[in-house]
Amino acid sequence: MRILVLGRTGYLGRHVVAHLRGLPDTHLPEAGRSSTGAGPGLRIDLAADSPDRLAKTLAEAAPDAVINCAGATGGDAVTLAEVNARGPAALCAALRQAAPRARLVHLGSAAEYGPGEPGAKVTETAATRPLGPYGATKLAGTAAVAASGLDAVVLRVGNPVGPGAPPTGLPGRVAALLREAGTATRTGTETGAGAGVGAEAGAVLRLGDLSAYRDFVDVRDVARAAVLAATAAGPLPPVLNIGGGEAVRVRDLVHLLARRAGFGGRIEEDTGPAGGSARSAAVSWQCSDITAAGEALGWRPSYTLEESLAALWTDGAAPTGGGGTAEGAGGTEGDRSP
Repeated sequence: MRILVLGRTGYLGRHVVAHLRGLPDTHLPEAGRSSTGAGPGLRIDLAADSPDRLAKTLAEAAPDAVINCAGATGGDAVTLAEVNARGPAALCAALRQAAPRARLVHLGSAAEYGPGEPGAKVTETAATRPLGPYGATKLAGTAAVAASGLDAVVLRVGNPVGPGAPPTGLPGRVAALLREAGTATRTGTETGAGAGVGAEAGAVLRLGDLSAYRDFVDVRDVARAAVLAATAAGPLPPVLNIGGGEAVRVRDLVHLLARRAGFGGRIEEDTGPAGGSARSAAVSWQCSDITAAGEALGWRPSYTLEESLAALWTDGAAPTGGGGTAEGAGGTEGDRSP
């Protein structure tokens, strides 16, 4: 089976590729924005290539399935629209020309739902009310896939966590700050301005408001879900939630990670208007009902949050290449934290 992974250099894409490489009789054509030439190293830029050009490249790749991990998590509204909305639409148009029978697995985001009702789990049929350009552009990408007429499924992913989590998302950022605190303590030097971490045993980790609830899911479980969706026999529902299935207070995640790191200092939150992101303040609760993914794919999370955080911490310094513009999650390949 030939499976083309787009956004393969990003946080999610790297794990999808790693999972696929463990499958027998699976061939992975290589493609990316920086690749040139034909054959291995096909060049694909969903944010810029015309559907006709994309179709020619896809015809060369001849995929049986495409897993689209590419997407932007940061940048201005124009960048987000080009990557998250225009990109999937162009991909669908190209697939209709070049590989109309290929299955498309597109990674969406739980941010498409917008604010959840505290105590409730959102199902795939719930109304979508995204806040801000990120969720809105991801929803536009989902709409393009759903209306494409292709054999396609959108996986609405919660907040990925686990090995390699980038510093553009909260778990990776906190891990980086904790490592910085440990380095400063060992060397007796002050940390950089604005890092929010002291150097002595009484180090202070200063963060924004951590009172929101999020649905965290191990990145390796996301990769497994994407592969199951790409290889499943028969049609799939148009949208499937992929999450941990539980709402976790962000504060609890931070304290769990701090304990894993052996951090002995204080964690302080800025709960004022300037503390945290506007989205975190507006979306205080997110939790996905993952029943449908279990029924359609036989998928359930296999890692606990503690196991995910342990893997994040032992994995070492998080990669910095994504720059917040790619989920493989900007024009682009890279990293995501919905």
